[in-house]
Amino acid sequence: MDIICEDFGKLQDGRMAHLYTLRNARGAELRASDYGGHVQALLMPDRNGKFIDVALGYDAIGTYEQEDKYIGALIGRCGNRLARGQVTINGKSYQLDCNDGKNHLHGGFAGFNKRLWQAEPCGEGLRLSYVSPAGEGNYPGELRVTVLYSLSDDNAFGIYYEALSDADTICNLTNHTYFNLAGFASGSVLKQCIQIFADEYTETDQESLPDGKILPVAGTPLDLRRPIPIGEHIDDAYEQLRWAGGYDHNWVVRNEPCGFLDGLRKMAYAESDETGITLTAYTTQPGVQFYSGNYLDGRPLGKNGTAFGRRSGFCLEPQYFPNALAHPAFDQPLLKKGNIWKARTLYAFGNKK
Repeated sequence: MDIICEDFGKLQDGRMAHLYTLRNARGAELRASDYGGHVQALLMPDRNGKFIDVALGYDAIGTYEQEDKYIGALIGRCGNRLARGQVTINGKSYQLDCNDGKNHLHGGFAGFNKRLWQAEPCGEGLRLSYVSPAGEGNYPGELRVTVLYSLSDDNAFGIYYEALSDADTICNLTNHTYFNLAGFASGSVLKQCIQIFADEYTETDQESLPDGKILPVAGTPLDLRRPIPIGEHIDDAYEQLRWAGGYDHNWVVRNEPCGFLDGLRKMAYAESDETGITLTAYTTQPGVQFYSGNYLDGRPLGKNGTAFGRRSGFCLEPQYFPNALAHPAFDQPLLKKGNIWKARTLYAFGNKK
């Protein structure tokens, strides 16, 4: 695997950000920045061997500093939502940023997506490291995070997370790449097919906060156990969809390990008839947030001046269930002092037969 580093522009504080290009033996490419760990591009071959950039992104580092849609970003310390930003650990309460209405989202106003990481090309890929000091975002404990981006010769984009804290804290890291398998500038993803390998989902309220109920998907528009076009039921008169403006929910990934993938479980599959490109996603996490880009609004302009309008990309975010701290029956995103938190995600690209 070849890795190329180039300047990506200066941040507002004068520091230089960089863009790294990982290229495998087949010519596929992953481009990522040390600013926020943003995935800037993913070039994968279509059915005819033409390389298509299937990731939404921006051309300038200044745009990443101002945008608020988390396009391509590493997310931390806690992905998704926490009600009212209120957290209690070992009997002590912490008030986190409320940057999503009354709630905390994706680490707050200046989460990991707004930090400059240390980047180091290595034999396995690109290693990104960040030390989040105790009290940053009002989270307890100094959290040392390492994330490895890899690109295998069989066109699989891997993400490996490790984190260590010197105090009990919250850790729920994920990635917020928006995929469009017909190409980032192709518009709506509603004709592309999605399949989620889950029989249950976590019901939410009007603020997209799980209410503690884990319900079967059977008989609902959230039944994505077979591949269907994303747009087939997205606007159904169904309360869960109306509240979220489409798909923006957490599914409970089936506990069916893929023995050949070392603990990973299949969480989702997507495909584009237009290009023939397929995506099969795997995780070690208990849940996956499938988000259909309902709040994309065309601003700021993306690569090549592209306006990323509503539903022009989708996300598959492995995670602990949102607002898990309010529901003790959910797996908890608590990292104990001195323990090493690990997680892994794999986005494997291919072509329809």
